[in-house]
Amino acid sequence: MAYRCDDCGRAHWFGRSCGNRHCPGCGAEKTTAWLAKQTSRLLPVQHFLVTVTVPDRIGTVLRAHQRAGYHALFDAGAASIRDVGSATKSLRGCQLGFFGVLHTWGRDPTVFHPHVHFVVPGGGVKLDDRGNALAWQATPDNFLFHHGTLVRVYKAKLADELRAAGLYDAVPPATWQGQFVIDIQPVGDGRAVLKYLAPYVHRVAISDKRILAVDEQSVTYSYTPSGEQRAKTRRVTGEEFVRGFCQHVLPRGLQKVRYYGWLGANCKTSLDEVRWLVWLFLGWVYWLASGYAPQPEPEPRPAPICPACGGAMHRAYVVHHDVRALVEFSQSYLESG
Repeated sequence: MAYRCDDCGRAHWFGRSCGNRHCPGCGAEKTTAWLAKQTSRLLPVQHFLVTVTVPDRIGTVLRAHQRAGYHALFDAGAASIRDVGSATKSLRGCQLGFFGVLHTWGRDPTVFHPHVHFVVPGGGVKLDDRGNALAWQATPDNFLFHHGTLVRVYKAKLADELRAAGLYDAVPPATWQGQFVIDIQPVGDGRAVLKYLAPYVHRVAISDKRILAVDEQSVTYSYTPSGEQRAKTRRVTGEEFVRGFCQHVLPRGLQKVRYYGWLGANCKTSLDEVRWLVWLFLGWVYWLASGYAPQPEPEPRPAPICPACGGAMHRAYVVHHDVRALVEFSQSYLESG
């Protein structure tokens, strides 16, 4: 595709999207659409980011059996959040609604680090004996449930899931006595964490701009170690780079974003019902219905920026591989006054 700058007139060429979810250069539009959809589904409550990981020994098993292993990781994490939440005083008797996003990499794309980020609203829906929604019950702003309890339940749930998948015996017994890292962080209204997760939903491991140099033998890329502010560079062989990238390619058809509770598509309680109950809990109902409440406006899609002068660009035409113009676009008319 050819874009032309409205200011300096330069033409810039960009490859067309291949549409593969593992491509580091594609997925910008899908990422923007996913972020907009998830932002519209947020509730006006405190949100928490619950991250579940596995030790390296279990990570090796998951890498060798990705489809079954990732299912076990998702199911163990989701069941732990659901069960610990139902036993917590502030959420007792409530149905939760949350979603999880699978990541298999960290700062360095050649390192395999499987983990799931769960975004959990701080509260739940009280249900009657027939499973009908009654009211919203909120958690404290800085507390979801006890961290130590979640770790113990998650470790047991993960062991059960691996047994069911036939993978438990592949894990050294001493691994279960080690430390399992789980993190629970309050993240405000959830918008910031969605912006953090969105780029990883339709892209994998590393972006093109982090690849600094490529030659016949090696690839040089940048990364920022955890806990540090300054980026570092690393040079690896081409085989090592490709091997490191391919370990993050998911099995065909595997869902890397999964929804649970009343955020799921098949739940009896709909998200609209939950939103209404939250408004009642906050006392917003009449204010929102009055028309005086501020209504969110859709953010316009920003125009591409010229890398030479910083001006806005418009799409000029799309060409075939033999440089035949398939579609031409005229520049938008601007009223001169």
